[in-house]
Amino acid sequence: MTILPPDPDFNALRIELARLRGERGWTFDELASRSGLARRTLIDLEHGRTTGSLTTWHTLAHTLDVSLENLMGSLCTGHTPPGTQGP
Repeated sequence: MTILPPDPDFNALRIELARLRGERGWTFDELASRSGLARRTLIDLEHGRTTGSLTTWHTLAHTLDVSLENLMGSLCTGHTPPGTQGP
């Protein structure tokens, strides 16, 4: 029997990106300039039109000065993240 993990909460990840960007007072242009990512990519990520690649999220974590674990942890909103359950 295959046990599938819960669906990732991409909406929570999108909201976290918007929160982190807003916390810094950065526009999409500012984040694009700092990250080297296209403004359109950032808008599409934040508006849920794309999920992005791991490389894109890794770049954003570095640009926003947060750990990738912290940023991507929002994908587990609403369920227990893997590795946190007892034996």
